[in-house]
Amino acid sequence: MYSLLPIFLFSIYLYGMRAIGIILTTFVIGIGCEYIFVQKQNKKITEAVLVTCALYALSLPPNTPLWITAIGIAFGVSMGKMAYGGFGRNIFNPAITGRLFVYITFPNIVNKWSPPGNFGMVEGVAGATPLEALRSGGGIDLMGHLIGIRVGSLGESSILLILLAGAYLLYTKTASWKSSLSTIAGYTVAQGVLFALGLSYNPILGLASGSLLFIAVFMVTDPVSSPKKSNSLFVYGILIGVATCIIRAYSLFPEGTSFALLIANTFAPLMDETIGKWQWKGAKA
Repeated sequence: MYSLLPIFLFSIYLYGMRAIGIILTTFVIGIGCEYIFVQKQNKKITEAVLVTCALYALSLPPNTPLWITAIGIAFGVSMGKMAYGGFGRNIFNPAITGRLFVYITFPNIVNKWSPPGNFGMVEGVAGATPLEALRSGGGIDLMGHLIGIRVGSLGESSILLILLAGAYLLYTKTASWKSSLSTIAGYTVAQGVLFALGLSYNPILGLASGSLLFIAVFMVTDPVSSPKKSNSLFVYGILIGVATCIIRAYSLFPEGTSFALLIANTFAPLMDETIGKWQWKGAKA
């Protein structure tokens, strides 16, 4: 939550009251939904729901209606987490579960974008997202992406803030570098092959656009829905990176990170039971 605070503040600078409304709605509905479930089980709310709400809110486009925001977080907490027994038992990342639910259910409403900047007071209608521009053969402003003044979801804009947050998580040993870096490496290599064959855009531009870095830093590292063994974490990240590349290149969706993450979540337990038990030559049993 500490690492996400600067990103929250920057999203409010970019989109003003729209960002505040999405954030407040997400936390009120998400915490309330978990409270209903834990009361039935005679348990207490865990701090994990705060992380779920934070990541879900930051993954939404700024024009998301509040009623759709509420439906998504309610679905993510209830069906993505509590239906499996609550904290520590969910198979899928609940924030991404809720995000994809509204993404698929309300595509014409959710996938609308507005120009960022100056507390949401920038006038005009936003054009294509950076990934849509790349798919159509256009380019992007790398400096704008580094700072974060560009079209995108609330939390994915600023590469600089995301990387600083990632450094903080690694320094405090809150997240594993293995899954994060392998995700980035898997995508870069796969996208590099497509780029070399003339089938897609430059992998550096792909890394700078969309939510790949945000997912790699904050969601791939989720300790509950990811594998637990060291070997598995590398393969898990590579799978997410490669799947993201394939979905972006060959599906109707310009962004593929959320789908790739849920695909990898599905195989996480199997990875621990197979790949996680591998022993490198000379390693201690």
